[in-house]
Amino acid sequence: MRLLLVDDHPLMRVGVSHLVREEWPDIAIDEADTIAAALARIAAHKPDLVVLDLSLPDASGLEGASRVLRALPGVPLLVLSLNAEAAYAARLMQMGAAGYLPKDRAADELRTALRRLHQGGRYVTASMADHLLGLLSGKAPESLPHEQLSAQEYRVMLLMASGATPAQIAETMHLSVKTVGSYRARIFEKAGWKNNTELTKYCVQHGLTTL
Repeated sequence: MRLLLVDDHPLMRVGVSHLVREEWPDIAIDEADTIAAALARIAAHKPDLVVLDLSLPDASGLEGASRVLRALPGVPLLVLSLNAEAAYAARLMQMGAAGYLPKDRAADELRTALRRLHQGGRYVTASMADHLLGLLSGKAPESLPHEQLSAQEYRVMLLMASGATPAQIAETMHLSVKTVGSYRARIFEKAGWKNNTELTKYCVQHGLTTL
């Protein structure tokens, strides 16, 4: 079995590798510290599992996960991140990720999560399960504005909050500038924001910016 570990912190890679080898002593582990390096590793050796950090030098938030998922359809992806679970887990699962685990839970739950994914299942922490099911079913009580957005609208919102221009968002998401403008209009209509400043302030306040 082969695992691809994508994280730009060497100590984190060492720790994750140690935990993984406690579960599978003979596993082959490829490492990458950027999305570009990860895609090169994927081209050379297709992994059976992927562990991905959300914050990388050349991709942040959902974009790195989106690029890996496009390159590896059907391969289980576990996102391991410092970001607040509620902010990202539902969107990542909707995009096709198989699991989400906060880094501060990795020591206790990483092996269980990877075992579940390798067996064809999905994984989130127990504390997140009810909230995630509510979001995915559209029945979450007192949903926040960002929870009402579609997956594509959510990605556009995060890119806008990062300061990306419509042209940059269009290039990143492989859309036309006109389509980005349509998403932007729907985001503001659903959330009630009047401008990019209000959007960015909201994202910062709710932990939606990538750490």
